[in-house]
Amino acid sequence: MSVTFEVFRGSQEGRIVADKTTRQLQPNEVYIETTHSGLCGTDEHFLKSGQVLGHEGVGVIRQLGRDVKNVKVGDRVGFGYTHYVCGTCDKCLSGWDQYCENKKEYGTHDHDLGSFSQGVVWDAGCVVPIPDGYDSADAAPLMCAGATVWTVLSEYGVRPTDRVGVMGIGGLGHLAIKLASAMGCHVVVFSSSEAKREEAFSFGASEYHVFRAGEELKDCKPVNHLLLCGSANVDYSSLRTLVQFAAEKKIVPTKMTFPLNKEGVEQAMQTLRDGKMRYRGVLVRQ
Repeated sequence: MSVTFEVFRGSQEGRIVADKTTRQLQPNEVYIETTHSGLCGTDEHFLKSGQVLGHEGVGVIRQLGRDVKNVKVGDRVGFGYTHYVCGTCDKCLSGWDQYCENKKEYGTHDHDLGSFSQGVVWDAGCVVPIPDGYDSADAAPLMCAGATVWTVLSEYGVRPTDRVGVMGIGGLGHLAIKLASAMGCHVVVFSSSEAKREEAFSFGASEYHVFRAGEELKDCKPVNHLLLCGSANVDYSSLRTLVQFAAEKKIVPTKMTFPLNKEGVEQAMQTLRDGKMRYRGVLVRQ
């Protein structure tokens, strides 16, 4: 069974190119009609590679491979940076499938697939159910931006009432504030100017401090221990938990929307390039 769908690639000249992808649906794969896609700064990094762009997708399953049992036609699902994990290596079996020895992911595999598209063919084990009632436009940015900050909050033992510092209020920072606040944390925001103070408090911040590189921070409690945490990707279980948590807590990313077509992709990427995106761009199928 083959499917053909429109995709939007980068190019060596840095232009967006509309193209077609044809894929043979494998037994464990699903065909998803893309309805929404978030825009990430990583997409800019791959703009001149010629690959199909986008890794924050949400859509509706339209076809199933013969062995797929975990989802059905008509389900609304998200799909992100990871395209495939084997489920049998040591990393997968220990719950760290984002480090799967056999994984396929954005930028290194399946250059003819991405969420800047009218459809994708995806491994059924790497899709995330979107809860009923949760807007697809809100779910899309969670597939990467939300997952990035959620991994730190969930994997490193952050608990309600903990003081959590967030540096900067942008595409990731504003989601970190909203998620940490919803967890019951005391959120301390650091920014380089006063401009976003009121906005930070509206997102759930408890404190706001203006802090510029090279300056001494004087109006904040001292830090007894500093644990620097990061994440390269997110495991499937954590991503699924994030989406459920965001739906229950009604987490709404602050976003700008654009049409999911060539012109919309170009406009969204230029808005991000110009530093005018507030705070995530979401492409919406017309």
